Amino acid sequence: MRDTIEPMRTENAKMVDEMIYLDHNGSTPTHPDAIRAMMPFLTNGYGNPSSGHWAANPAKTAVEDARARIAKLVGAESSEIVLTSGATEANNMALMGLFGPGDLRGKHVITSAIEHDAVLKPVRALRMQGAKVTIVPADCDGIVDPHTVEAAITDETRLISIMTANNEVGTIQPISEIGKIAARHGVSFHTDAAQAAGKIPLDVHDLGVDFLSLAGHKFGAPNGIGALFIRKGLKLTPLFHGAGHENGRRAGTETALLAAGLGAAADVAAAKDQTHVRAMRDYFWASLKLAFGNGVVLNGHPNRRVPNTLSVSFPGHIGAEILTTMPHVAATTGSACHAGCVDMSHVLLAMGKSVEIGIGTIRFSLGSENTMAEIDAVIKALSKALK
Repeated sequence: MRDTIEPMRTENAKMVDEMIYLDHNGSTPTHPDAIRAMMPFLTNGYGNPSSGHWAANPAKTAVEDARARIAKLVGAESSEIVLTSGATEANNMALMGLFGPGDLRGKHVITSAIEHDAVLKPVRALRMQGAKVTIVPADCDGIVDPHTVEAAITDETRLISIMTANNEVGTIQPISEIGKIAARHGVSFHTDAAQAAGKIPLDVHDLGVDFLSLAGHKFGAPNGIGALFIRKGLKLTPLFHGAGHENGRRAGTETALLAAGLGAAADVAAAKDQTHVRAMRDYFWASLKLAFGNGVVLNGHPNRRVPNTLSVSFPGHIGAEILTTMPHVAATTGSACHAGCVDMSHVLLAMGKSVEIGIGTIRFSLGSENTMAEIDAVIKALSKALK
C-alpha cells in the first residue's frame, strides 16, 4: 500500500520518497495474517453463526476461534470473552452494564483524570443519572497512585476503572496493585487495555481485573471489532437487547469476517517481540535530544511506558504547525487550535503540563514496520521545521 501512495509536495518541506506512519496508537495497519484469515469470508462466508446448518458452520467456527484466541491473549477462558465493535463499546458495556435500570442512586464509581473519553464520557453519563463519581489525579509522569485510589473507596463504591496504558503518553499504570486493592475491598475492577495489547503482556489474573476492554484495530485487526473480558460469575446488564447472542450478553449477529481478522491478529499480538520497536523509540528520543537539547521535552514516564510511544513537546512552537510542514509524516498533536483558542489535551492538563507544553506536543507512536531510516528522515524534517 505504501509504495502506491504519492507523497504530497509543498514548498515548506522536503518530502521523502514515501509516507511515514507514526500513529499506531491511533490505529494499526491490518496485519497480513488478519487479511488472509478474512479473505474467505469476503466471498463465501455469508452464513449466520447462530444458524445450525452447513452454511453457518464456517462463520461459527471463525467466531469461536477468535474468542479462544483473544482469551489466550489475556489469560482468560473463552466463555469469559464477549466480542464487541471495539473498545468504546466494551468500555460502555462494563461501565454502564454493571448498574441495572434504576440502580444508580447512591452508587459510587472511581476513575482517573487521564482516561480515554470512551471511559470518561460513560462515567459522566452515570453521574448525570445519579451515580457518585470520584476522578483521581495522576502525577507529572501520568501515573495514578494506588493509595489515592484506595483512599477514594467508600462503602458505596461499586466499580474502579483505570486504564492499563495511556493512549497519549504511553505511561503504564500499576494495575496489579490497584487490582489487589479492589479485591481487598470487594469492588469490581475494570481496565481499558486498548493501548496495551500487543505491546506488553496481559494476564487478567495477574492484573486482578474483573473486566478488560480491547480494540482490535490497535493490534493489527480491522476496525469495527474488539472484545470485553468479563470474569466468570459476574453479570452485566446488556446494552443491546435482541436475540440473545454472545450468551445473552450482547445482542446482534456476530461478524465472522471481522472475527477471523481479530483472531489472527490476537495470535500475532501474543507473539510480538517489541525489542525492535523499543530500540527505534529510544533512538528517536536520543536523536531528538541531540538535535534540539533543552528545546524538546519528554511527556510521560521515561521508563514505565509502552515501548512504541514517544510524546514530546517543543516549547515555543505549535505542534499542529510543525506537522503541517511535514505532511508526509502521520502523527498527532497534544492540543487542538481553533478560532484563536487552544483546547489543551485533558491528559497533559491532568499531568500538570503548561499550555506552552501542551501546544507544542506531538505524539509519535511506532510500529514494527517502521525503520531507523524513517526516524532519521523525521528528525531531518523536524530540524528544518524548527529553524
